[in-house]
Amino acid sequence: MPTVRSRVAVIFVTVLIDLIGFGIVLPILPYYAKTFGAGGLGLGALFGVYSLMQFFGTSVLGKLSDRVGRRPVLLTTMLINALGYLLFAYAGTYPVLFLARMVSGFAGGNISAAQAYMADISPPAERSRAMSIIGAAFGIGFVVGPAIGGIAGSHVLAGLIAAGLSVANFASAYLLLAESLREEHRSTRAGLGLGNIVRGLGDARLRPLLLIWLILPFAFAGYQVAMSLYPAQAYGWHARQLGYFFTVVGLTIAVVQGYLFRLLVRRTGDRILVIVGTFGMALGVAIAPFTGSEPLLYASGVLLAFSNSLVGPAATGLVSVYAAPTEQGAVLGAAQALGALGRFGGPETLGKVFDDLGARAAFLAAGAVMLLAWVASLALARDATQPPAAVVQEPRPAQ
Repeated sequence: MPTVRSRVAVIFVTVLIDLIGFGIVLPILPYYAKTFGAGGLGLGALFGVYSLMQFFGTSVLGKLSDRVGRRPVLLTTMLINALGYLLFAYAGTYPVLFLARMVSGFAGGNISAAQAYMADISPPAERSRAMSIIGAAFGIGFVVGPAIGGIAGSHVLAGLIAAGLSVANFASAYLLLAESLREEHRSTRAGLGLGNIVRGLGDARLRPLLLIWLILPFAFAGYQVAMSLYPAQAYGWHARQLGYFFTVVGLTIAVVQGYLFRLLVRRTGDRILVIVGTFGMALGVAIAPFTGSEPLLYASGVLLAFSNSLVGPAATGLVSVYAAPTEQGAVLGAAQALGALGRFGGPETLGKVFDDLGARAAFLAAGAVMLLAWVASLALARDATQPPAAVVQEPRPAQ
């Protein structure tokens, strides 16, 4: 049997390669969409449909991974991802580009299976630190991916590189990724898993966490649209400059989640990090259009990335602690699905605000929504060491 450390390393690399491919297209997408005449609303739709498909993907794939195992779900979605990037590379019209984002969005739902994999091999007390390793992979992916995309410049080359990485990811995972879900922990319940969202929101202890999972991505995805458009207006940025910005954001995430988070969570616990992080995210977003210079704009991005790096693994760790061994994929899938639902609504809503009211209104609106997540975080239970009965003990009918 592989050691826990080697299995963590393999899933880290798996997520890392996946996120590098995702990051490659980020600095290209706003300018690619403009060639088809897309403004804030059109660009928001491309971000939004990705997240809508991820909403379905996280629910379906998380539930499916509880039945068939994590490995087949991860392997299959890597190939689907490659298809999405090929469509991205050769999209000659806005509808084809829209389809490419749909395909990639569904495959991106595999994050629930990856997180469930980490939960399978980690004791409850170590869950948030295990999730921070996935967060570090996200951060490094956002360092390397946007840098490659900014240098590539061409949407064709960027799409082909991302597709090639997805195929390489499949090959390496096929050879190295062992199954983590034991037979006795597999679920036989059918259905899409959407009922887990309803049950989670109905549980008094899970509700604040799941609301945070919904609210923060709504605001953050809207911020991404505004941030993709505002620097071009204010400072004349192009794809390369935007790629550099996302690289700095990703480097911050990688450092915090790869090293600092583990030191902080030992001292404060997950609840405090969620509370502090949500407030910091609201502040980092709201001040962006008032910074007045490129260095200060970078500083607002670093504050946002630092704060997000506290919230992500802490909130994920708390959700996974609540779940029974047979429900890891389902409950994490429910949380990720709510996040994807938020990312679906945020881009179009705040993209429309950007078009109609301008950059300051869009950033302030995103910051105000994030402040609601901070309010929800204040309701988190101080003792989050025991799974709530509604998640573990309640018999669940097939959906």
